[in-house]
Amino acid sequence: MKFSVSSSALLSLLATTGKVISNKNTLPILDYFLMELKGDELRVTTSDLETTLVGSIRVDGVESEGTIAAPAKLMLDSLKEFAEMPLTIEVNDQNWEIRLSWKSGSLSIPGASAVSYPAIPALSADCKELTLDVDVLVNGINKTIFATADDELRPVMNGVYINLAPSMLTFVGTDAHKLVKYEVETANEVASSFILPKKPANLLKSVLLKEEDAIKVSFDSKNAMFQLKNHTLVCRLIEGNYPNYNAVIPTANPNKVLVDRIELVNGIKRVAVCSNPTTNLIRMDIADNRINLTAQDIDFSVSANETISCSYEGQNITIGFKSTFLVEILSNIDTPTIVIELADSTRAGVFKPVYDDKQSSATLMLLMPMMINA
Repeated sequence: MKFSVSSSALLSLLATTGKVISNKNTLPILDYFLMELKGDELRVTTSDLETTLVGSIRVDGVESEGTIAAPAKLMLDSLKEFAEMPLTIEVNDQNWEIRLSWKSGSLSIPGASAVSYPAIPALSADCKELTLDVDVLVNGINKTIFATADDELRPVMNGVYINLAPSMLTFVGTDAHKLVKYEVETANEVASSFILPKKPANLLKSVLLKEEDAIKVSFDSKNAMFQLKNHTLVCRLIEGNYPNYNAVIPTANPNKVLVDRIELVNGIKRVAVCSNPTTNLIRMDIADNRINLTAQDIDFSVSANETISCSYEGQNITIGFKSTFLVEILSNIDTPTIVIELADSTRAGVFKPVYDDKQSSATLMLLMPMMINA
């Protein structure tokens, strides 16, 4: 195996695919890049047994094809030290030594046989296929992934739920305290759903930023495959039934608050400094077109309050929220103005962006209230 390649192009490919490699691999071979050269295409595969990412680039001056397992950390550490320059990479098929040569020097890295590298999981013959717009997929993951859980007892909540209906695509993330539902109008031929784990969702998010073409998605009951221009991601799906998220979204919310999002989030951050570090409780008293934010920590005799003007329709209401969750939700809405819909102090608050014109998508965020000790 011998070829020439741009150092920065190779580093970019290895850095992207290297994000899959886990710190706690059970198989030593998973600490390696699987590098396969066929024709002028170099394919690099990484896996942690749950998620597999394959990336490819075109290379020059191919003298011989081949396959090698290259140690990930050594390859990345070496390539980071190069400015943009052509590199010649040569593999000794006898002892698996990898030699990188450039104009003024060379280095040798011990490789390994690729025979024991795990195969990419195959999807079943009856898998479902569809094509998704890049922006739809990026927005869906971006808006929901922060609300997913890290719960070993309820693994279905540890991923993004994607529901495909004939004219609607829905992304949902929840950890039982907060919930985000993002709906977008699309023409789907597939009616189905799956739960995408957090790690491949984050990988997709970073890889998709460089994509322009539509993404081909295939999935069966166990695995999903996302085919991009230069990358293919295959991941094991989370198995189980996702909770009925629509049942927890209150439908009748007579109290509506229209408020400047930045002003509210900054006010919460200032007041939250004095909240109890265990509960992070912030109390909101809403009346007369004003939101009065209060936080206190009795143990340390600290308290803070701030009043923010808003437009309010409804009865006077007092409700408590965890400030960290509140800041998270408000920071993940992208409009200057938001509407908060409330029923009473014991039922979830619903947060929605306010747009100037009609949108083809709808975002709804929900946060469970906390008990306020009067």
